[in-house]
Amino acid sequence: MIREPWLDGWTVGPKLGAFEAATAESAPRPVRLPHDAVRDLPRSADGDQGVHTGYVPGGVFEYAKTFDAPDQWRERTVRVEFEGVYRDAVVFLNGDAVTHEPNGYNAFEAILDPYLRYGEPNRITVEARAHRDSRWYSGAGIYRPVHLVVADPVHLPLDATRITTPDVDADRALVHVATRVRNGSRHTRTLRVAWTIESPDGADVVAGSAPVTVLPGTESVARIRLAVESPALWSDASPALHRVRTTLADEHGDEIDADAAAFGIRRIQADPQRGLRINGVPVNLRGACVHHDSGPLGAATFAAAEDRRVRLLKAAGFNALRSAHNPMSRAMLDACDRHGVYVMDELTDTWTRSKVAFDAAPGFAERWRHDVDALVAKDLNHPSVIMYSIGNEILELATPAGAAWSRRLAEAVRERDDTRLVTNGINGIIANLDRMADIAAAEADDRPADEASDPNTMMATMGETMARANASELVTATTEESASVLDVVGFNYAESRYELDRELFPHRVIVGSETFPSRIERMWQLVEDLPQVIGDFTWTGWDYLGEAGIGRVDYTDEPGYVPTGTAGPYPHLLAGCGDLDITGHRRPVSYYREIVFGLRTEPYLAVHPPRHHGRPTATTPWSWDDTVSSWTWDAAPGAPVTVDVYARADEVELLRDGVSLGIAEVGADKAFRARFETVYRPGELVAVARTDGREIGRTMLRTAGPLVLTAVAEASEVTADGLAFVGVTLADADGVVAGDADVAITVTVVGSGELAGLGTGRIRTEESFAGASVTTHDGRALAIIRPTGHGEATVTVTAAGYAPARVPLTFRG
Repeated sequence: MIREPWLDGWTVGPKLGAFEAATAESAPRPVRLPHDAVRDLPRSADGDQGVHTGYVPGGVFEYAKTFDAPDQWRERTVRVEFEGVYRDAVVFLNGDAVTHEPNGYNAFEAILDPYLRYGEPNRITVEARAHRDSRWYSGAGIYRPVHLVVADPVHLPLDATRITTPDVDADRALVHVATRVRNGSRHTRTLRVAWTIESPDGADVVAGSAPVTVLPGTESVARIRLAVESPALWSDASPALHRVRTTLADEHGDEIDADAAAFGIRRIQADPQRGLRINGVPVNLRGACVHHDSGPLGAATFAAAEDRRVRLLKAAGFNALRSAHNPMSRAMLDACDRHGVYVMDELTDTWTRSKVAFDAAPGFAERWRHDVDALVAKDLNHPSVIMYSIGNEILELATPAGAAWSRRLAEAVRERDDTRLVTNGINGIIANLDRMADIAAAEADDRPADEASDPNTMMATMGETMARANASELVTATTEESASVLDVVGFNYAESRYELDRELFPHRVIVGSETFPSRIERMWQLVEDLPQVIGDFTWTGWDYLGEAGIGRVDYTDEPGYVPTGTAGPYPHLLAGCGDLDITGHRRPVSYYREIVFGLRTEPYLAVHPPRHHGRPTATTPWSWDDTVSSWTWDAAPGAPVTVDVYARADEVELLRDGVSLGIAEVGADKAFRARFETVYRPGELVAVARTDGREIGRTMLRTAGPLVLTAVAEASEVTADGLAFVGVTLADADGVVAGDADVAITVTVVGSGELAGLGTGRIRTEESFAGASVTTHDGRALAIIRPTGHGEATVTVTAAGYAPARVPLTFRG
């Protein structure tokens, strides 16, 4: 079998109707996959996708590729595997329709055999549509990888081998392996499937085989149970991965197909007395919700970018991710397997009732089984996946019909995979939206009328009424049946139910499936105090495109300021609520959370920009303070400044150049925080944290010296199918970054690479990720380089008034 990436030689352009004339603007242009068709389109304040996508427009796009089909393919089967096309994809070969996949997150295959022209060029086209169909930035086009497969008519199809470990002990694990074999020939075939299990160190540990007879035009399943002695178990602390090699041999013993799949041996248990246990060890989920875009790359999915996101999120203290609100990419699942991060993989944001004008709700009743099949098939062999979420804030969930759908979906998941837990992100306010709107209006009489239909703004303005509403008899009664079908009840913004449900529903296991970042100290205390609450998933771990400005901080004395609720006015592009920004830089909230989790003893200094001192602000529950960990400011000596210190301590002493500026109690106005009012003077700022009078940690900020433009590659050597990430900073010779000395930089690449994306964490911008120039944000930017082949490249960064910075890169096979 041949299975190879099919990423080069494509073009993309607007899809024209049969009666539309081509123009210079509609001419197709060459692209390499994966590719986001809308990332580089011009944004505007009056775009009809608006704040949902960060004012990025949608469109209808056509990808095309011409390829030869050699004569030897006549006796083979040829298919193209798409990991994801957003959205409503239609594949044509030589003008004939091959397949249609409405869901933008499902993997699917296009079987080309009936339409191939052998010995001559063939043209494959893929149509994709994106228009007012998502509440966040979805991107568009062939945004996930594509593979060409040329195989024997009798072969192993996509996701052929299913591996489960239902019986696990310390001294032995029983591994169940089931492999589908597809017979596309005209004859009945009796073949042999053989399996070999490799240990994490690559050694063969057990093997077996079984015959399988497959009738023409059908599939059969071959099964085996193999015992692994003294298995290395998979967990977040020790992500040991085994591998199954599968071979398919014909009647003569000749191999005709082969496959391999990684898996982990682990046991999942959850109950309200002992919480979640993995391999018998209690685990609290330190969770982050994540959207699927890759920041400066748009929605294009690259394995290197997904791996980097997972690595940086785990390094920041998270041990679990929730894919919000769609199935996670295969590349991110692979990364979670490798790095030991638990996953809650989510099916959808809507069932039968729409949230935006052209979303997937109208077709849900017809295609839901297909979508569940695709989700489970993708996830089955990934040990990181411990929970399936069947939905998020479903509008009809509190109705009898919604309860029936809840049961139908949960049971369908269990039919396909009963080894994992089933959950759902329930928001009792959203599920009772019509009745809650009146309550919210009473709480915010001064709210602009045009915000009345915005659920995010409604929740943000409800204040403590939101907690009372979620704990109300109305929510209890209307969500009980939908919650009862779940193994773990996911609550979005409903921590007020945690204690209540321990009394009302003593057998219920709960997870905070989505919570406000500004309340993590309260959320985590509940997780630690209540055994039936197994974790907390903040919104969000990594910042994202769209839902623009939901986490912003507005200065309300700005001339012309008009309140807009949670919707950030143009040119807001990013949500602004991630613990890490879109470049992977940790924001102050990330360090606060790490301290709350008990993972960090060193205190952390977060400084409010002196230029904004004393100004009135407007925030949302998704906001964090406008702070930067810097003591380098364009401010006059003596300018007033607010300094926050995050610490797990009783008190903090603040010193400047060795002179005490005072001692402040930790937790006086917010847990794990001490606040100081002082004045800015260049020098050295030190925070010393003490408990019971004993120093437990200290940290320091220093004013930067003369600044230089610096560029550093995270890895100077990467594979030719990977990415190079180059961080750009304005820093002194010791690496101290300036807090507000931002400049426009330009990036050029010479050699075997190209600039794939350039951006910063600035949430309000009109700069394009596709351009060669960008303005640094808080002294930082990120350039992403994609290899064009094997060899070397040089990245040069320039800025007016600074010496150029150069980075050599090597791309290997």
